[in-house]
Amino acid sequence: MSRRLLAYFLLDTSGSMNGEPIQALNNGFNGLISMLRADPQAMDSLHLSVITFDREVKNIIPLIDLASFYPMEITCPDSGPTHTGAALEMVSELVKKELVKGSSDEKEDWRPLLFIFTDGKPSDIQKYRQMIPVIRGLEFGAIVGCAAGPKADEQFLKELTDHVVKLDTTDAITLSSFFKWVSSSITMGGKSQGTEESTPLPPPPSELNIII
Repeated sequence: MSRRLLAYFLLDTSGSMNGEPIQALNNGFNGLISMLRADPQAMDSLHLSVITFDREVKNIIPLIDLASFYPMEITCPDSGPTHTGAALEMVSELVKKELVKGSSDEKEDWRPLLFIFTDGKPSDIQKYRQMIPVIRGLEFGAIVGCAAGPKADEQFLKELTDHVVKLDTTDAITLSSFFKWVSSSITMGGKSQGTEESTPLPPPPSELNIII
Protein backbone atom coordinates (compact mmCIF):
# COMPACT_ATOMS: atom_id res chain seq x y z
CA MET A 1 0.00 0.00 0.00
CA SER A 2 1.37 3.42 -0.95
CA ARG A 3 1.73 6.26 1.50
CA ARG A 4 -1.54 8.14 1.84
CA LEU A 5 -2.21 11.86 1.44
CA LEU A 6 -5.28 12.88 3.47
CA ALA A 7 -7.17 16.01 2.39
CA TYR A 8 -9.95 17.41 4.57
CA PHE A 9 -12.52 19.82 3.14
CA LEU A 10 -14.62 22.04 5.44
CA LEU A 11 -17.43 23.51 3.35
CA ASP A 12 -19.75 26.28 4.57
CA THR A 13 -23.39 25.30 3.99
CA SER A 14 -25.02 28.05 6.07
CA GLY A 15 -28.19 29.74 4.81
CA SER A 16 -26.32 32.47 2.93
CA MET A 17 -24.98 29.79 0.54
CA ASN A 18 -28.50 28.98 -0.66
CA GLY A 19 -29.23 29.28 -4.40
CA GLU A 20 -26.50 29.96 -6.95
CA PRO A 21 -23.57 29.76 -4.47
CA ILE A 22 -24.33 26.19 -3.38
CA GLN A 23 -24.89 25.13 -7.00
CA ALA A 24 -21.54 26.65 -7.95
CA LEU A 25 -19.90 24.94 -4.97
CA ASN A 26 -21.29 21.57 -6.07
CA ASN A 27 -20.13 22.06 -9.65
CA GLY A 28 -16.70 23.28 -8.56
CA PHE A 29 -16.12 20.51 -6.05
CA ASN A 30 -17.22 17.72 -8.37
CA GLY A 31 -15.03 19.29 -11.08
CA LEU A 32 -12.14 19.11 -8.61
CA ILE A 33 -12.69 15.36 -8.22
CA SER A 34 -12.60 14.91 -12.01
CA MET A 35 -9.34 16.86 -12.28
CA LEU A 36 -7.71 14.88 -9.50
CA ARG A 37 -8.74 11.59 -11.06
CA ALA A 38 -6.67 12.49 -14.10
CA ASP A 39 -3.54 12.45 -11.90
CA PRO A 40 -2.21 8.89 -11.41
CA GLN A 41 -0.38 9.84 -8.21
CA ALA A 42 -3.56 11.31 -6.69
CA MET A 43 -5.46 8.17 -7.66
CA ASP A 44 -2.80 6.12 -5.93
CA SER A 45 -2.46 8.08 -2.67
CA LEU A 46 -5.21 10.67 -2.12
CA HIS A 47 -7.94 10.14 0.47
CA LEU A 48 -10.69 12.74 0.95
CA SER A 49 -13.00 13.68 3.79
CA VAL A 50 -15.77 16.28 3.45
CA ILE A 51 -17.27 18.13 6.42
CA THR A 52 -20.15 20.59 5.99
CA PHE A 53 -21.00 23.19 8.60
CA ASP A 54 -24.03 25.40 9.21
CA ARG A 55 -25.99 25.11 12.47
CA GLU A 56 -24.95 21.46 12.35
CA VAL A 57 -21.58 19.93 11.52
CA LYS A 58 -21.61 16.75 9.45
CA ASN A 59 -18.88 14.52 8.08
CA ILE A 60 -20.94 13.92 4.92
CA ILE A 61 -18.11 12.02 3.22
CA PRO A 62 -16.05 10.04 5.74
CA LEU A 63 -12.45 9.47 4.68
CA ILE A 64 -12.43 7.62 1.36
CA ASP A 65 -9.88 6.94 -1.36
CA LEU A 66 -10.20 9.04 -4.52
CA ALA A 67 -11.04 6.06 -6.74
CA SER A 68 -14.09 5.25 -4.59
CA PHE A 69 -15.35 8.85 -4.38
CA TYR A 70 -18.57 9.53 -6.29
CA PRO A 71 -20.08 12.92 -7.22
CA MET A 72 -22.30 14.27 -4.49
CA GLU A 73 -24.94 16.95 -4.04
CA ILE A 74 -24.24 19.33 -1.17
CA THR A 75 -27.33 21.04 0.23
CA CYS A 76 -27.86 23.87 2.70
CA PRO A 77 -30.73 25.19 4.87
CA ASP A 78 -32.68 28.34 4.03
CA SER A 79 -31.11 30.16 6.96
CA GLY A 80 -28.93 29.55 9.96
CA PRO A 81 -25.58 30.19 11.65
CA THR A 82 -22.04 29.27 10.60
CA HIS A 83 -20.43 26.97 13.17
CA THR A 84 -16.86 27.08 11.86
CA GLY A 85 -15.35 26.40 15.28
CA ALA A 86 -17.37 23.21 15.68
CA ALA A 87 -16.21 22.14 12.20
CA LEU A 88 -12.57 22.63 13.24
CA GLU A 89 -13.25 20.58 16.36
CA MET A 90 -14.61 17.72 14.25
CA VAL A 91 -11.68 17.76 11.84
CA SER A 92 -9.20 17.73 14.72
CA GLU A 93 -10.87 14.61 16.14
CA LEU A 94 -10.88 12.93 12.73
CA VAL A 95 -7.20 13.66 12.02
CA LYS A 96 -6.13 12.31 15.42
CA LYS A 97 -8.05 9.12 14.68
CA GLU A 98 -7.32 8.66 10.95
CA LEU A 99 -3.74 9.84 10.34
CA VAL A 100 -1.27 6.94 10.30
CA LYS A 101 1.96 7.84 12.07
CA GLY A 102 3.85 4.82 10.78
CA SER A 103 4.67 1.42 12.22
CA SER A 104 6.43 -1.79 11.27
CA ASP A 105 3.51 -2.86 9.05
CA GLU A 106 2.11 0.49 7.87
CA LYS A 107 3.65 3.35 5.93
CA GLU A 108 3.45 6.77 7.51
CA ASP A 109 0.95 9.14 5.87
CA TRP A 110 2.04 12.39 4.26
CA ARG A 111 1.26 15.51 6.28
CA PRO A 112 -2.47 16.11 5.74
CA LEU A 113 -4.04 19.06 3.92
CA LEU A 114 -6.94 21.19 5.16
CA PHE A 115 -9.15 23.38 2.96
CA ILE A 116 -11.77 25.67 4.55
CA PHE A 117 -14.37 27.34 2.34
CA THR A 118 -16.73 29.96 3.85
CA ASP A 119 -18.84 32.89 2.66
CA GLY A 120 -19.22 34.53 6.07
CA LYS A 121 -17.61 34.53 9.49
CA PRO A 122 -17.82 32.09 12.41
CA SER A 123 -20.99 32.29 14.50
CA ASP A 124 -19.14 30.44 17.28
CA ILE A 125 -16.16 32.81 17.52
CA GLN A 126 -15.08 31.68 20.99
CA LYS A 127 -15.01 28.01 19.94
CA TYR A 128 -13.26 28.97 16.69
CA ARG A 129 -10.45 30.74 18.54
CA GLN A 130 -10.14 27.88 21.03
CA MET A 131 -9.60 25.46 18.15
CA ILE A 132 -6.91 27.49 16.32
CA PRO A 133 -3.96 26.26 18.44
CA VAL A 134 -5.35 22.72 18.35
CA ILE A 135 -5.48 22.72 14.54
CA ARG A 136 -2.02 24.25 14.26
CA GLY A 137 -0.69 21.60 16.61
CA LEU A 138 -1.76 18.87 14.19
CA GLU A 139 1.00 19.93 11.76
CA PHE A 140 -0.96 20.01 8.54
CA GLY A 141 1.17 20.18 5.40
CA ALA A 142 -0.95 23.16 4.38
CA ILE A 143 -4.08 24.91 5.63
CA VAL A 144 -5.85 26.94 2.94
CA GLY A 145 -8.72 29.26 3.85
CA CYS A 146 -11.09 30.59 1.20
CA ALA A 147 -13.25 33.63 1.97
CA ALA A 148 -15.82 33.68 -0.84
CA GLY A 149 -18.27 36.43 -1.70
CA PRO A 150 -18.80 40.02 -0.54
CA LYS A 151 -19.83 39.11 3.04
CA ALA A 152 -16.90 36.80 3.73
CA ASP A 153 -14.51 38.02 6.43
CA GLU A 154 -10.99 36.85 5.67
CA GLN A 155 -9.64 38.25 8.97
CA PHE A 156 -10.87 35.21 10.90
CA LEU A 157 -9.22 32.83 8.45
CA LYS A 158 -5.97 34.80 8.74
CA GLU A 159 -5.95 33.99 12.46
CA LEU A 160 -5.77 30.32 11.49
CA THR A 161 -3.49 30.25 8.44
CA ASP A 162 -1.16 32.34 6.29
CA HIS A 163 -2.74 30.90 3.14
CA VAL A 164 -6.00 32.80 2.64
CA VAL A 165 -7.72 33.28 -0.71
CA LYS A 166 -10.37 35.97 -1.20
CA LEU A 167 -12.99 35.46 -3.91
CA ASP A 168 -15.13 38.45 -4.82
CA THR A 169 -18.02 36.29 -5.95
CA THR A 170 -19.37 32.77 -5.48
CA ASP A 171 -20.36 32.24 -9.11
CA ALA A 172 -19.55 29.12 -11.11
CA ILE A 173 -16.58 30.56 -13.03
CA THR A 174 -14.80 31.88 -9.92
CA LEU A 175 -15.36 28.73 -7.89
CA SER A 176 -14.24 26.56 -10.78
CA SER A 177 -11.01 28.55 -10.94
CA PHE A 178 -10.54 28.17 -7.19
CA PHE A 179 -10.98 24.40 -7.28
CA LYS A 180 -8.56 24.10 -10.21
CA TRP A 181 -6.00 25.82 -8.00
CA VAL A 182 -6.90 23.46 -5.14
CA SER A 183 -6.28 20.55 -7.49
CA SER A 184 -2.80 21.89 -8.27
CA SER A 185 -2.13 22.37 -4.54
CA ILE A 186 -3.11 18.77 -3.78
CA THR A 187 -1.01 17.46 -6.65
CA MET A 188 2.00 19.34 -5.28
CA GLY A 189 1.24 18.00 -1.80
CA GLY A 190 1.45 14.48 -3.14
CA LYS A 191 4.85 15.18 -4.68
CA SER A 192 6.40 16.75 -1.55
CA GLN A 193 9.44 14.82 -0.45
CA GLY A 194 9.32 13.47 3.10
CA THR A 195 6.67 14.00 5.74
CA GLU A 196 8.16 16.92 7.64
CA GLU A 197 7.96 19.86 5.23
CA SER A 198 5.04 22.14 4.67
CA THR A 199 3.49 21.79 1.24
CA PRO A 200 4.49 24.50 -1.27
CA LEU A 201 1.44 26.02 -2.94
CA PRO A 202 1.34 26.87 -6.65
CA PRO A 203 0.81 30.47 -7.75
CA PRO A 204 -2.92 31.26 -7.95
CA PRO A 205 -4.73 32.37 -11.12
CA SER A 206 -5.40 36.07 -11.52
CA GLU A 207 -9.03 35.93 -10.36
CA LEU A 208 -7.98 34.61 -6.95
CA ASN A 209 -6.76 37.25 -4.53
CA ILE A 210 -4.20 35.87 -2.08
CA ILE A 211 -4.33 37.74 1.23
CA ILE A 212 -0.95 38.10 2.93
